Amino acid sequence: MRVGLQAALSDMNLDVSQSSSQRQLAVSLSAIADATSRSAPLNLCLILDHSGSMAGRPLETVKQATYKILESLSPGDRISVVVFDHKAKVLVSNQIVEHPSSLKLQINKLAPSGGTAIDEGMRLGIEELAKAKQDTISQALLLTDGENEHGDNDRCLKLAELAANYNLTLSTLGFGDHWNQDVLEKIADAAGGTLAYIQKPEDAMTEFKRLFERMQSVALINARLNVQLMPNVRLAEMKPIAQVVPETVELTPSIDGDQVSVRLGDLMVDTPRIVLVNLYAGQFPEGTHPLATVQVRYDDPSQNKEGLLSDAVTVSATAIAQYQPLQDAKVQNHVLALAKYRQTQIAETKLQQGDRAGAATMLQTAAKTALQMGDQSGATVLQESATQLQAGKDLSEGDRKKTRMVSKTILQSK
Repeated sequence: MRVGLQAALSDMNLDVSQSSSQRQLAVSLSAIADATSRSAPLNLCLILDHSGSMAGRPLETVKQATYKILESLSPGDRISVVVFDHKAKVLVSNQIVEHPSSLKLQINKLAPSGGTAIDEGMRLGIEELAKAKQDTISQALLLTDGENEHGDNDRCLKLAELAANYNLTLSTLGFGDHWNQDVLEKIADAAGGTLAYIQKPEDAMTEFKRLFERMQSVALINARLNVQLMPNVRLAEMKPIAQVVPETVELTPSIDGDQVSVRLGDLMVDTPRIVLVNLYAGQFPEGTHPLATVQVRYDDPSQNKEGLLSDAVTVSATAIAQYQPLQDAKVQNHVLALAKYRQTQIAETKLQQGDRAGAATMLQTAAKTALQMGDQSGATVLQESATQLQAGKDLSEGDRKKTRMVSKTILQSK
């Protein structure tokens, strides 16, 4: 197993007369399997809300989706199940899956009761994963339909950061319309996972399957992108690095002079992580000049190897007197994806401040950006939200959640 690493600039030409030129550097990273490659076993923990509000069809559909995951695990994979209401307990302790039918019987006994304590569920889930993190791909899936009224949201974020430090990935899944999208998104972002949304019970199977397939595709872990900036090149001061694929996440880099480093976590075989680095190139004489060199440090659990390094890739630009842009269409599309996300974030802030008109305007702008990048589904959702606000109507919890989801990614057809 090795890292596939590619890098490209938004515009590969520079104007020799400009004292400073802004460029976006898109870096694509993925795991590449060769003929002899094998993936490490999956070490999966399901952290499931069974509070009273999950009664009826929601809990039953979650059980059915869980059964399907148990049936889909490969020989050697491990499973644990933690459940929570206003307290948490381990329903299935960490074990190799040998008898799915007996595990199904345990899950089938799960009944709705009590309130919601997400952080306690997270704590036990991390403990279960940690029992078998060596030489495995350790993933947790946290599902809830409510606010963390019996817990501490700050503790949730600290636990998410702890999970990432232990190379445990945690994705979040909001069920219905009454979960806290800010908290679940921050948990997923901090723990290197993804945020998903089950709007209706009948969507549960599809979302569980999608997230499980993503977990199965992970082959390399603890990936860190290192960027070496060349002389006369600097990083943008504000929000310099963001991931834009498979979902948009603002990243916080470590900066030491001309060395920039950012943790990305898992690398998948079928889906690249694409990161945008916002650079400023100074004035250069005519000719071709290297701007940055990128390299990935990563762990391969299937080989029990840590701190491996990919090949380094150097990206150059050409300074010309008669400047004409030489733009990369794919990179420009990634720039639009980040703009869509940030425009929607501004709209949400304006809405929280009571500026309905300002929020509607920004959502319209985000809808136009989505159209520019060919994201028709996202544009429709964003425009519908803008139209509702312009008509003097409030956005429902479901509308707000759909708007957030389409700002972060491109909706996949089901």
